[in-house]
Amino acid sequence: MPDKKIPQIKNEDQYEALRDQGYSKEKSARIANTPDQVAGRKGGKAPAYEEWTRDELYDKAREIGLSGISKLRKKELIERLRNH
Repeated sequence: MPDKKIPQIKNEDQYEALRDQGYSKEKSARIANTPDQVAGRKGGKAPAYEEWTRDELYDKAREIGLSGISKLRKKELIERLRNH
């Protein structure tokens, strides 16, 4: 049988601090596992969510697996995307 991979957190202290602040397990792990030299860099060249259409925001939310989004307004989609 193949070995199961056990998720590892690279920075346990940071992970626990983020969890204490109310971040999800997924988001805390993603942040805690980001290499320090990458963490301070600005993201890509994508426009701000406010410049996206409601349909584009909806498609992005579906792509990343958010549920309960079909009746959300544009502002609510933006909030969900930023805080997932």
